[in-house]
Amino acid sequence: MKKHGTAGIVNRSERVTYGGFSRLQADLHCMKDLVKSKIRWRKVVNLCGQDFPVKSNLELVQYLQSKEWRDRNMTPGIKQPVSMENRTKLQYKEITGSHVALKGNGLKKAPPPHNLQVYFGTAYYALTRAFVDFVLESPIARDFLEWSKDTYSPDEHYWVTLNHIKAPGSYINGGWAGDIRAIKWRDQEGSVHNGCKGHYVRDICVYGVEDLPWIIKGNHMFANKFGSKIFPEALDCLEQWHRNKVLNQATTPIKPSWLLATQRKPQSSSSKLFPLIRWLSLLSWEKTQLRGAG
Repeated sequence: MKKHGTAGIVNRSERVTYGGFSRLQADLHCMKDLVKSKIRWRKVVNLCGQDFPVKSNLELVQYLQSKEWRDRNMTPGIKQPVSMENRTKLQYKEITGSHVALKGNGLKKAPPPHNLQVYFGTAYYALTRAFVDFVLESPIARDFLEWSKDTYSPDEHYWVTLNHIKAPGSYINGGWAGDIRAIKWRDQEGSVHNGCKGHYVRDICVYGVEDLPWIIKGNHMFANKFGSKIFPEALDCLEQWHRNKVLNQATTPIKPSWLLATQRKPQSSSSKLFPLIRWLSLLSWEKTQLRGAG
């Protein structure tokens, strides 16, 4: 892994195709580099480029090291629904850089190896180091990986399935537990959330400013999805709120370079954000007080 400060670039890149095996392969490239790293990491968290943190780094560590999650993997998901069975019962081929298509007229696949029960869930997770070692070394994991190469969107069944067998940190009864990302799905409008104040893209809300209170009131580590060119104010405001929280939790003297430009010298273009940022801060404080009282 090539390091650039606290960040790094994997030694082997992958041209990713949506819904293809390459998406899963890219994760594995990262993990192979991570296990060779001298850094004594405990958890690997997978996110996408349109996620933004809601918890501070301190809160992330506290949450992932809590009694519930310290030694567990977080792979939200359930037994594969009938509506998703075609993803793993038929064979697919990846057209690199373009799309994924059925092989022939719908060639059927053999059952999964080792009599595994296939699960369906999110491609985004938090895994223990021991589980990563298991994924890279276990014959069961390797056989399942090989079997998954001609399935559709294998990253949405691979991790969650392995987390439901006897493996380090497995959470067999986990279900959808694990507050990784706050997402407003269109079909959950009216039950989980009060609608998208930005607009939906592929049934997922691209947040507007008025969605921020819903995000702040939750307990998720990150929020998805933001569009810096579509609703820049939403991202700017959340970034300001998040930075304020991080600085308030700092245990060392705050350096001027840690402040955002608007904190050092308020700009007229961002002045309208300050009342909303203050309001979000009050919501966050109120949430903390309620949890403390409980």
